[in-house]
Amino acid sequence: MELGLPIDSYLEKYRYKYLALYHALRDAIINGMLPEGTRLPATRELARQYGMSRGSAAQSYDMLLAEGYVNAMTGSGTYVARGASLSNKEIEPINSGPMLSTWGQRVLDMMSSPSGQTEGNAEELLAFTGERVASENFPYTEWKSFLGHAANEAKEGISRESFSAGHMELRRAIAGHLRFTRGIQADADHIVIFSGSMQGIVLLSQLLINSGDPVVLENPGYHGIKNAVQSCGGIIVPAEVDRSGLIPEDWNARLLFVTPSRQYPTGAVLSLERRRELLKWARLHQAIIIEDDYDSEFRWGGRPMEPLKALDDGGHVIFIGSFSKTMFLGLRLGYAVLPKALVKPVIAAKALYEPVSSSLLEQRALSLFISRGAYSRHLRRMTRLYGGRHRFFCSQMEEKATHLFQLEPGDAGLHVYAKWLHDGETYELFKKAARKRGVEFRDAAVYRFSPGSPAACFGFSHLNEEQIARGVSRMALAWEDMQK
Repeated sequence: MELGLPIDSYLEKYRYKYLALYHALRDAIINGMLPEGTRLPATRELARQYGMSRGSAAQSYDMLLAEGYVNAMTGSGTYVARGASLSNKEIEPINSGPMLSTWGQRVLDMMSSPSGQTEGNAEELLAFTGERVASENFPYTEWKSFLGHAANEAKEGISRESFSAGHMELRRAIAGHLRFTRGIQADADHIVIFSGSMQGIVLLSQLLINSGDPVVLENPGYHGIKNAVQSCGGIIVPAEVDRSGLIPEDWNARLLFVTPSRQYPTGAVLSLERRRELLKWARLHQAIIIEDDYDSEFRWGGRPMEPLKALDDGGHVIFIGSFSKTMFLGLRLGYAVLPKALVKPVIAAKALYEPVSSSLLEQRALSLFISRGAYSRHLRRMTRLYGGRHRFFCSQMEEKATHLFQLEPGDAGLHVYAKWLHDGETYELFKKAARKRGVEFRDAAVYRFSPGSPAACFGFSHLNEEQIARGVSRMALAWEDMQK
C-alpha cells in the first residue's frame, strides 16, 4: 500500500524535493495521519513514488530522525516515534481554585494572558517573525553518524549516567569550547546541562528569588525571563538600555539578568566599562548576575567582547548558553556555568525534576560533535550563511524602507531591531496594512515593561534572499496602500 501525501502543495512552497518530503511527513506525523508505531516506506519505494532520488528520500528521513519524529531499526525499517503525534493529546481543564499553589496560579494567569505576539499563518504570510535556524543547512547525515556512535557507546555503562548535572563528556566538551572561543575558564564540574536554556532560567529563578524580592531586568528584555521572575513572586526593577547596552545603576537588589554579548532585543553590545561596573555592583551587594548568551555564537563583524563570566573573579556570574539556536530547534539542550557555591544547590534542585538527566543519547552525540570539530565547522558555515542574509536584509531595507524604519547597528544574532520612524497610531495601521500584503514582523512592544517608542524585530535567518526581497517589497507596498 502506497503512502499518500499531498506532496504537490509542499513542492510549491519548498524549493527542494527532500525539504518538501520532510515537511509533508513531519506534518502527517504531528497531525496524527501517521500514528506512532507506523512503519514508513523504504527510501527506494518513497523515491519511486514521488519522483526523486533515493538520496533525497534518505535525507528527509535523516532530518526526521535527528529531530525525534521517527526511529530507525536496523533490518526492520523506519517507524514513527512514540509521542511524536499531537492529534490525540488533549489539555485537561485546570481548576484554578484552592488546589493550586501561589506559584501555580501565577503561572496559569501568565499563560492565560495575551503575550502581545501575533500568530502568523506560515502558508499565507511571509513571516519575519521568530529567529529560527535554517534547518535545511544542518549536517543531518554527520549528526546521524554521531547519534549512531553514541548509541553503540551507550550499550554499556548507561546506568552510570544517573547524574542530574548531565553527561560528563558533554560538560567537558562545553568547557573546552568556552575556553577556546570565549575566554571563559570553565570547569566541567561547574557546568549543568538543562533541557533548553529556559529550563535553567526558571530553575535558577526558583532557587534565587523569594516572593517580594527585587530583580533587575533589561527594559526592553526577553519576556520569558520576565515570566520566570514573576512566577516566583519577584518584583521587576526595569533597567533602561541604550546603544551601549544596559545602563548600570546602584540597584537595591541581589539578582540581575543581562544579555551583554547581544542585548535582547536591541542587539546592543555592553561596553567593557559597563561590564566592569556591573561586576563592581555585584561585589558591593553580594549579588548574582545571570548572563544569558542566547545567540552570540553567530557573529559576522566586530570583535566579541569578553563575557562577564570571563571577567568575574568573585563567583558572582552564572553563564547561560543554548544549542537550540546553533543546532536545530528539536535539540532541547542548554547549560549553565555556575559559581562553585551554587553547583550543589542547582544539581539538587534539578534532581527534583530530573533524577536522571534527559536526552542522554543526544548529549553523548553532541559531546562527540563538539570534541571532533564538527560543531566548529557547522558554526563557521552557518555564520557565513546568516551573515550573508543579514547583509542582504539590511541592504533591502536601506533600498526600499528607509522612510519606515531605522535599523539599529548589529554584528551578530538572528534578528534585526528597527525603530519605527512615525507615530504609534500610524505604526498600528502599518502592521495591519502589511498583513494584508502578506508579510508579518514582530512588534517589539512585547519586550517592554513600560511604554516606549514603536519598534520591530525582523527575523531573517530562516528566509532566503528571494523571500527577504519579496517581504521588504511588500512592506513598501503596504505603506503606499496607506497613502491612498
